[in-house]
Amino acid sequence: MSQSTESGTPFEPVYGPDALKGWDPDDKLGHPGDFPYTRGVYESMYTGRPWTMRQYAGFGTAAESNQRYHQLIKAGTTGLSVAFDLPTQMGFDSDSPIAHGEVGKVGVAIDSIEDMRLLFDDIPLDKVSTSMTINAPAGLLMLLYQLVGEQQGVSGDQLTGTIQNDLLKEYIARGTYIYPPKQSLRLITDIFKYCQAEMPRWNTISISGYHMAEAGATPAQEIAFTLANGIEYVRAAVETGLAVDEFAPRLAFFFVSRTTLLEEVAKFRAARRIWAEVMRDEFGAKNPKSLMLRFHTQTAGVQLTAQQPEVNLVRVAVQALAAVLGGTQSLHTNSFDEAIALPTEKAARLALRTQQVIAYETDVTKTVDPFAGSYAVEALTDDVERAARDLMTAVRDRGGAVAAIETGFQKNEIEKSAYRIAQEIDSEERTLVGVNRFTIDVDDPYEPLRVDPDIEAQQAERLARLRTTRNSAEVDRQLDATRAAAAGTDNVLPPMKAALAARGTVGEVCDALREVWGTYQPPDAF
Repeated sequence: MSQSTESGTPFEPVYGPDALKGWDPDDKLGHPGDFPYTRGVYESMYTGRPWTMRQYAGFGTAAESNQRYHQLIKAGTTGLSVAFDLPTQMGFDSDSPIAHGEVGKVGVAIDSIEDMRLLFDDIPLDKVSTSMTINAPAGLLMLLYQLVGEQQGVSGDQLTGTIQNDLLKEYIARGTYIYPPKQSLRLITDIFKYCQAEMPRWNTISISGYHMAEAGATPAQEIAFTLANGIEYVRAAVETGLAVDEFAPRLAFFFVSRTTLLEEVAKFRAARRIWAEVMRDEFGAKNPKSLMLRFHTQTAGVQLTAQQPEVNLVRVAVQALAAVLGGTQSLHTNSFDEAIALPTEKAARLALRTQQVIAYETDVTKTVDPFAGSYAVEALTDDVERAARDLMTAVRDRGGAVAAIETGFQKNEIEKSAYRIAQEIDSEERTLVGVNRFTIDVDDPYEPLRVDPDIEAQQAERLARLRTTRNSAEVDRQLDATRAAAAGTDNVLPPMKAALAARGTVGEVCDALREVWGTYQPPDAF
């Protein structure tokens, strides 16, 4: 029976020189750290030091999440990554009626500077790098982080980290958008400008393919639509007057790593090659750092199963190895119990230990790009690149990423792939261990982590106290300034920061922007 890759290209039973279709390894492969960075963005890669082990965590209250961060730091994690609850991601306060039942459930509830201060209590912000998975309100959470840093005596130019801040993929796959695409791009470019002056070491965006992959995108679709979004962000920034080499070195990316190890390695290599050529040829970038596709990877949550959850430890190990062999800059490994509930402390520690075993017990960190020159991997890299470039051309022909989003092109393509995968699992053409093959009658009992339902009431009480003890007139003044900036052309971040410093809430600042910019309604909602 013939085999195919996840992206739909033929998977040959044997690869040799003829599979490379005229490819000359001496001419194209190059060296790690050299354009087009197929073999990695840095010359030494992990032979100098391992990737950043950045474990994603956050649940319940800021105090509870702070305790988990301290546990992860003690266990050896080298970077923090914050998960926010759904109301925070959508720009609503915990006491908003729309937040009912969701406070603290899929991440930590952050309503004000008081919560952010608790979240990073006793964690020196000049010594840690923090990634925040937040999009529509990304600027607000970054400003709260900056304010907490200032209270610790850490200036903005000392802070290092990343905000996801990738709004376009929200319209394609994830759905936690607030404002329409045009206004979202305005907010993103304002963040670029603000950070250039105030937080120059901060990564201003993490352009994400992960959520598209979780929605069903193939590897080729994942990198094609992600890089197309990246092109849109770069174009928008350039059109506001920013020089490409002023902001492009701070762009970062975020991809998934699946169990299909060989194609995943090829995907990462192809993505680096495409982005380097796009930045050089389409935007005229000169700074080598502008050409480098630096990325964070998370193992594939969508491939975890609630059936026989311990098997997920094996899946995550394979996925993590694929990310490392593909040259990731930082990595989150999922916990084995995440298909059931939020990770327990033990499960989160085991997920981190998976990375540590790969880094310190295997030999994959002893040489750069171990798969370079493999007939199979080089052929697969070319195959993924061709398929991705074809999709990027289709996006460009529709007027670019925003125009294609407005017609539903990316979303429809991903949904077709997701449907095909579901059919293959249902028909057992695709094996899912423990689900459609190798099943058992009863799993061992498992006690999941449960979030205290009283958190919602506790957060509401904190907000009530906040509103009675702050200077409400000053908050209102800064919210008015935020509305004025949003209606005009001034950067919206300075008045937003002033409103947050005056103890305005995330929901209040987001509402100020909603009043001016409105909210996005997807085409299928009309």
